Amino acid sequence: MRRAVLTLGGTVAGLAALLSFKSHPATLSASAAPAAPSSSGSSAGGTAGLQGSATAPKQSAGKQSAGSKNQSGTKQSSGGTTETTRAVTGAVENTQYGPMQVEVTLAGKRITGVKVLQQTNDGSTSQQIDAMSIPKLNSETLAAQSAQIDAVSGASYTSQGYKQSLQSALDKA
Repeated sequence: MRRAVLTLGGTVAGLAALLSFKSHPATLSASAAPAAPSSSGSSAGGTAGLQGSATAPKQSAGKQSAGSKNQSGTKQSSGGTTETTRAVTGAVENTQYGPMQVEVTLAGKRITGVKVLQQTNDGSTSQQIDAMSIPKLNSETLAAQSAQIDAVSGASYTSQGYKQSLQSALDKA
């Protein structure tokens, strides 16, 4: 009788955990991300926002100090109002596999781009993980418009450093 109760309890707990699992299809994230950069008036292609290089202003190598607001500009939107575009650099977050630092491009209060300035650098495995996870993190950031994004499976240290640096940039914006 005792085994039956334990088995039934374990089954119920496992079923509850399985039903609470949230999956994010790749097609949903990929289709939501290109819409964000194009609505800001950017003339770059739809996938450029995923990498963050085309929509974020260039920063010289000597100006990678943590937490500084480094560039700003003004754009004229189609409605006739002016919209200030600025880039804010997040703090360098040290992970087990190296530093992570992001720069967020904002138009008003809307995130229009994310650029990774420093990424983990602990060999070829880290490079493969970053190549797979950073585009996903960028697209989730553009879709969520905040640092409240899910970590990428298999890239927990990269995801944690990315989210912390992103949050520090958004706090300073």
